[in-house]
Amino acid sequence: MTTETTVQDMAKEHGYTPSATPTLRTLTARTKNPALLVDGGLKALTGIGQLTRGQGVPDRTLELTHLRTSQINGCAWCVDFGVRAMQKAGEPIDRLAAVATFRESPLFSEAEAAALELAEAVTRIADQSDRVPDDVWARAAEHYDEQALGVLVLHISMTNLFNRVNVATRQIPGQF
Repeated sequence: MTTETTVQDMAKEHGYTPSATPTLRTLTARTKNPALLVDGGLKALTGIGQLTRGQGVPDRTLELTHLRTSQINGCAWCVDFGVRAMQKAGEPIDRLAAVATFRESPLFSEAEAAALELAEAVTRIADQSDRVPDDVWARAAEHYDEQALGVLVLHISMTNLFNRVNVATRQIPGQF
């Protein structure tokens, strides 16, 4: 018998519990999450996320880049899931609220701000002619070695993949 991690298992593992806030409108997903529909999809996608852990970038920084990338892409499912996971891990709410305005916030280290800036550039590659500007890369390279930069790029790219899957299929935050 083969066991595969389900989204519900991931949610429990991260301490996710749906909000008690009443639903103001009804939203409907277009389909089940493709990672659940395609045999081995969830395992493959979560494997990329697991690969980036413990490779020179603090988990906290990876989660911050996940949140910022998800905000940019408008992935409500990932923003919701990420915020709840970070809260469970002890991340203060003021830092979570300031992620979108990290440049103006004193709550992030220079290394975190550089990772967040890199996340924005990698996510917005279609928005500028210099896709990931050298100055953005150089600021990140001041804080992260080559392997850690590779981890950041993989993690940001993986987040973009999850965002696009969830947004395209209109996955509903809090529903698994």
